[in-house]
Amino acid sequence: MAETHVETVRVQQTDEPVSSPWRDAWRTLRKNKLAIVGFIIIFVFVLLALLAPYITPYEYDKGELINKNKPPSAEHWFGTDYNGRDVFTRVIYGAQISLRVGLFSVIGSVIVGTFLGLLAGYYGRWVDMIISRLFDIMLAFPSILLAIAIVAMLGPSLENALLAIAIVNIPTYGRLVRSRVLSLKEEEFVMAAKAIGSKNSRIILHHILPNSLAPIIVTGTLGIATAILEAAALGFLGLGAQPPQPEWGLMLSDSRQYIQKAPWTVIFPGLSIMLTVLCFNLIGDGLRDALDPRMKH
Repeated sequence: MAETHVETVRVQQTDEPVSSPWRDAWRTLRKNKLAIVGFIIIFVFVLLALLAPYITPYEYDKGELINKNKPPSAEHWFGTDYNGRDVFTRVIYGAQISLRVGLFSVIGSVIVGTFLGLLAGYYGRWVDMIISRLFDIMLAFPSILLAIAIVAMLGPSLENALLAIAIVNIPTYGRLVRSRVLSLKEEEFVMAAKAIGSKNSRIILHHILPNSLAPIIVTGTLGIATAILEAAALGFLGLGAQPPQPEWGLMLSDSRQYIQKAPWTVIFPGLSIMLTVLCFNLIGDGLRDALDPRMKH
């Protein structure tokens, strides 16, 4: 009887799902309704951006002056702009630009910032001093002003705006990773890896970096929202995307003089920026609650 009971307990234990920090985080995230709403709306934006050529019969860079500043209708859902171009078409094509700039600029910032933060935090001494002083110098300037200065030197274009946004956000991720490394390298599992003779590169890549991913993911998600805002600001100032590209900030800049005559030309790009930024912030907050053990009850 005792053996049968032991075997039953073993079967029950085997049938239970294996728990892990990432699986627990996913369960927590699924319970966050605001984060799920954010995911759904961003998914819709991504889907519209990918299917833009098939959704609308119009071209984003061509219009008819006879139809300029037409209000929203069954033919033009978001109306037309001062050049007779369909605003809905330009908004969904603009999603391609804004999401691409937000995603790739953050990826660039995360890669470079994480690399520098790992070096500064793990090796310390003069390496830490040089990298930290570089971060301090960059953080001494407001990010948007530094981005404007970089684009002004490189020349106005969407690619240069993306590069500038990536550069100005490097210190954010670098300092985050550095602080994480400083605490992790004193942990017992890192000490044990050093004691058995593991190489520094292996310790960094296999022990420290995986345990630093949670704050990087959260900050990166929130950083996409910031990058989209910065891209829109550069576009509004004429330093980002150039006409006739349908970038949301550029659309606001081009249509601001028609805000009373044709307010829809400003409202819909502005709402797109607001909604996208809000959704990424909701997702970032949800990820923070799911990945931070201190937020769990």
